[in-house]
Amino acid sequence: QVQLVESGGGLVQAGGSLRLSCAASGRSFSSYVMGWFRQAPGKEREFVAGISWSGGTTYYADSVKGRSAISRDNAKNTVYLQMNSLKPEDTAVYYCAAEYTWGSSIPLRSYEYDYWGQGTQVTVSS
Repeated sequence: QVQLVESGGGLVQAGGSLRLSCAASGRSFSSYVMGWFRQAPGKEREFVAGISWSGGTTYYADSVKGRSAISRDNAKNTVYLQMNSLKPEDTAVYYCAAEYTWGSSIPLRSYEYDYWGQGTQVTVSS
């Protein structure tokens, strides 16, 4: 089992940047594929980015591709999401999620992840 705690959210102007962090506690962090999701008010939770257990495979939603970078440090049990050129439509609660797997594929659906953090608010002003 793994516990996840996100941090790094906040209020930023359009065009700005934020780096979200997700600290994991528990066993075998390097055995988990990690994902970032977001949920805006009145909308469904959506996939943002994911990274395989080794960090060798990443995948991004079209909405953030080219503006975001996901990375992980297995020695620190932490996964990061660097977001640049932020837009007001990026405003949402961002969640970190984990799924135990040895594969390299990245699950894209929220139900495929077993563990979730509490979320961190990102607000982008125009």
